[in-house]
Amino acid sequence: MSSDFESYEQDFAVLTADITGRIGRVPKLLGDEKKQMVANIEKQLEEARELLEQMELEVREIPPQSRGMYSSRMRSYKQEMGKLEADFKRSRIAYSDEVRNELLGDDGNSSENQLIKLREERAHLLDNTERLERSSRRLEAGYQIAVETEQIGQEMLENLSHDREKIQRARERLRETDANLGKSSRILTGMLRRHFCRYPAFPGHFNQAVIHLFPLDSCGLLCILCTS
Repeated sequence: MSSDFESYEQDFAVLTADITGRIGRVPKLLGDEKKQMVANIEKQLEEARELLEQMELEVREIPPQSRGMYSSRMRSYKQEMGKLEADFKRSRIAYSDEVRNELLGDDGNSSENQLIKLREERAHLLDNTERLERSSRRLEAGYQIAVETEQIGQEMLENLSHDREKIQRARERLRETDANLGKSSRILTGMLRRHFCRYPAFPGHFNQAVIHLFPLDSCGLLCILCTS
């Protein structure tokens, strides 16, 4: 199971390294070239999310005593994924110096005004991005708590199932013991009855106790003789 997790880890590391390099090139692009790069990065980010989901499924299958180390690594990968997504959002609204000059030109005050406007718009977008990231972190924290709660619940159910099996086995042993005791009691009773019927000459008071313990049955005729 851990070998599958490590395989996904390697794929995730290669993919995120490629995404990081492409994100750094986005501000230097314009037009269709930039759109194509953005589309490629979005596709790679989706692949990275799918890898994280596969890794998380693998972690759930790992025994609880060995799960801690893998859970810690998963938290680190999720943080890395969050940083990549934030960097990607910033890169889509950022421009390199060369692109900025190409957009604004050298028109003096007009260029300066456009630059100020772009900066304001960028600040506004960054502010919205930060809010989205904070909301995403809160959702992620809530999801992590839900996952941990589910794991604890599964462990409790497993423990209860084991306890139930132990109780059932104990009940079975108790039934077997009761059955053996009943069988032994019947055998002993039969042996005593045959003995007393075969040798009825006992003192009267003892014979009365025998009659009290063993009431008249198929051996009654001889037992009556025991009282004479």
